[in-house]
Amino acid sequence: MTTTDDTVYNGMPASDLGEQGWERPWSGPNGGQCVETKQLADGRVALRQSTDPAGPALIYTPEEIGAFVRGVKQGMADHLARDTAAHLLKGTR
Repeated sequence: MTTTDDTVYNGMPASDLGEQGWERPWSGPNGGQCVETKQLADGRVALRQSTDPAGPALIYTPEEIGAFVRGVKQGMADHLARDTAAHLLKGTR
């Protein structure tokens, strides 16, 4: 399906953005649970969960993605990794 700028919205079904162009910028030994990205024609970036390719797409501007990546590089998201690791360890005991 082809979309125009005015039909792309946050939370739309990711499948409405087409199946071509989705990438996994990183992947690890997490059982295939990856975030996939797609560069849209207007420069925005769509994110979707790889295990739910027809699920909701989150749509971000290049500036929003840039701010997020800079924050991650500066350690501002380290708490997410710590909290996730603690949650996973707690479930294995």
